[in-house]
Amino acid sequence: MYFDSFAEFLAMGRHGPYVWSAYGICALLIVINMALAARKLARVRQDVARQWRRETREVKHESGS
Repeated sequence: MYFDSFAEFLAMGRHGPYVWSAYGICALLIVINMALAARKLARVRQDVARQWRRETREVKHESGS
């Protein structure tokens, strides 16, 4: 499909609002998904670090007694 101008490209033969809103919604969902995954990764790392500190304290406590 070829367009004579950028305005025609954006209009997409009067399907522009549907096409561009679909692209926008998809892009938004991808960004949200990436942000949620990054936040979950940070929580998991914190949990693992907390668990590791707790376990090393227990080992030190057991070996010190």
